[in-house]
Amino acid sequence: MNITDVRIRKVGDDGKMKAVVSVTFDDEFVVHDIKIIEGQNGLFIAMPSRKMGEGDFRDIAHPLTSETRNRIKEAIFAEYDKVLAEKEKEAVEAPAEV
Repeated sequence: MNITDVRIRKVGDDGKMKAVVSVTFDDEFVVHDIKIIEGQNGLFIAMPSRKMGEGDFRDIAHPLTSETRNRIKEAIFAEYDKVLAEKEKEAVEAPAEV
């Protein structure tokens, strides 16, 4: 299974949640609402989850192997870094307001 598209749908500067991502596999299957979160040890991805009865959360979709999780994480972070670089470039190129 190949990752054929990664879309950063929402980038937030405030709080711990940094972005919401959709990942497409083989141009046939998409997983929405993967989150990039700032933790104590840096950024990590959180798979889409649902709140269960007593406040616990359970993943709706998730990789079964660490190798697959790492491939997904690397693809997401590569696209996230690209989006951040573009935002930074736009901020530098934008004319200063008077």
